[in-house]
Amino acid sequence: MRTVVLTGPGSIAVESRPEPRIIEPTDAILRVTASCICGSDLWPYRGIEPVTQPRGMGHEYVGIVEEVGSQVQTVRPGEFVVGSFFASDNTCPTCRAGYQSSCVQRQAAAPDGAQAERVRITLADGTLVATPGMPAPDLIPSLLAASDVLGTGWFAAVAAEAGPGKTVAVVGDGAVGLLGVLAARELGADRIIAMSRHTDRQALARDFGATDIVEARGDAGVEAIKDLTDGLGAHSVIEAVGTQEAMQQALRSTRPGGHLGFVGVAHDVNLSGEELFFSHVHVHGGPAPVRRFLPDLIDRIWTRQIDPGRVFDLELPLERAAEGYAAMDERRAIKVLLRAE
Repeated sequence: MRTVVLTGPGSIAVESRPEPRIIEPTDAILRVTASCICGSDLWPYRGIEPVTQPRGMGHEYVGIVEEVGSQVQTVRPGEFVVGSFFASDNTCPTCRAGYQSSCVQRQAAAPDGAQAERVRITLADGTLVATPGMPAPDLIPSLLAASDVLGTGWFAAVAAEAGPGKTVAVVGDGAVGLLGVLAARELGADRIIAMSRHTDRQALARDFGATDIVEARGDAGVEAIKDLTDGLGAHSVIEAVGTQEAMQQALRSTRPGGHLGFVGVAHDVNLSGEELFFSHVHVHGGPAPVRRFLPDLIDRIWTRQIDPGRVFDLELPLERAAEGYAAMDERRAIKVLLRAE
């Protein structure tokens, strides 16, 4: 079986590895239709996260169930499914509260990597959601987006309490930030400000619902947001980067009493307790509980209400994954879809 392996910083190979097999009775084996490269995959690729040994890459996937363990009841062989990046039982108190990404049994859904021809999914009953039927080919990118970046952008917008009467600012113009724009629109926000310096991403942000574009960053970006909001800041701010500058920019762009939803995987982010105390900003976020939103998002995609798959601006066969990583690292691509078949 072909699988994408990170062998060291900046080094991607496609290797032959053993076919996955059922290990636990709660497992399922999928034939992967499509997977993709995530912005968070770039942290180890760039050497920011240590790589001590070769590792299978990827955590976003859609595909067809080939085999299930003896305890799996909610999905069957032959069904097309979408899953989240964290496995969950979807029955524990935390899951029932809507935070499946902090399930008491939380583990990687695809522990051996999802950028492969086949993948073992853990806790299949609570992790996978079947589509109403076999999807049309043009729906596959959007369904794949639901596996992570759409669900993550959606959670950010929900955490920021985007909705009618609200002005939403989005820090970050990667796939998650762009789909945070889409989510804010779908949740009924009156005004959506996308912060981006890239013309192609600005255009997609506008298509997804952005009403304003701010190119400035840092303190200048904060002032630009305040200039657009009568000096107050946005009601709702989405942080979709995970750096110190992005978090500070997001916090300072939020008006007193407003809500900041943060979903960028944090790296060396430290907030001043004093600044947070006097900001009167509600702060909520973390690993997105994608499983909470999957049934609704799949329905919106299936009925063609939304088209989040447009964030994929480069599609490659699995064998050319190294090109995809380089393209995303060099910001020549927003998000890369990998075809396994």
